[in-house]
Amino acid sequence: MLTIDSQVHTYERNHPGRPWASVLRGPPEVTGDDMVAAMDAVGVDGALLVSPFAMYRYDASYALEVYAAHPGRFGLIKPVDPSDPGVADTIDAWVATKGTVGVRIMLNREGVSTDAADPGLNRVLAAAARHSLPVNLMATGRLEQAGALAARNPNASVVIDHLGLPQPHEPPAPPAPFADLPKLLALAARENVTVKISGACTLSHEAFPYKDIWDPLWRIFDVFGLNRCMWGTDWTRAVDVLTYQQGVEAFRVTDRLSDSERATLMGETLRRVYRWAPSKG
Repeated sequence: MLTIDSQVHTYERNHPGRPWASVLRGPPEVTGDDMVAAMDAVGVDGALLVSPFAMYRYDASYALEVYAAHPGRFGLIKPVDPSDPGVADTIDAWVATKGTVGVRIMLNREGVSTDAADPGLNRVLAAAARHSLPVNLMATGRLEQAGALAARNPNASVVIDHLGLPQPHEPPAPPAPFADLPKLLALAARENVTVKISGACTLSHEAFPYKDIWDPLWRIFDVFGLNRCMWGTDWTRAVDVLTYQQGVEAFRVTDRLSDSERATLMGETLRRVYRWAPSKG
């Protein structure tokens, strides 16, 4: 079974040559070598490497360095600025860059328009659609807007990050972690919407293997279909909640997935949506 993590981050220690804009929860650094070692230790074949907005904003240069050092192990996703009039040109250049598989909008950031008709947001979706490039939406608190954007751009591949739900950086999980689940389920009506089941273990009120997440997860699988869902860890944001191994193994040891369902969720959907698969060669 091909196992692909739908979201991981890597970053250097803060230094003047590539200074952090702010701090992402996690270790002082997680280099590309560190991330590959963690993946190899638990049999993860590859991952989507999302350049961390907290540290680097719209600069994906470190992600490109990681890709160059580990060709075949990462597909690259870059945050883009919907307020930039030249964002379509940025996307054109990104598409032409080796290793790239998607772009990301931090929809829930302060200053990003709440209007689904916003020209900048729709400019990103339209430009990405021309290249069949998935657009990842960090849409926590804005799922209705995400749905409206997907409706306005039916040719765009829209991927909802982290189930679209608030996820903790440290224990405990929120008292009602799946309170907004009906808003996510409503997006299933949009055939161009896919969901990252990333960071789901951080929503558990139980210890590993986090059995209490499976009933709400199966509500998602039943409505979207497993062919529109993809597993991921959101490493390293979850470092104070669980280990990387636990984030992987929770989906391997559960009896709530058959072997074929596990293969779809942990690799096959991602390979189809992003048209990418890892290679260790």
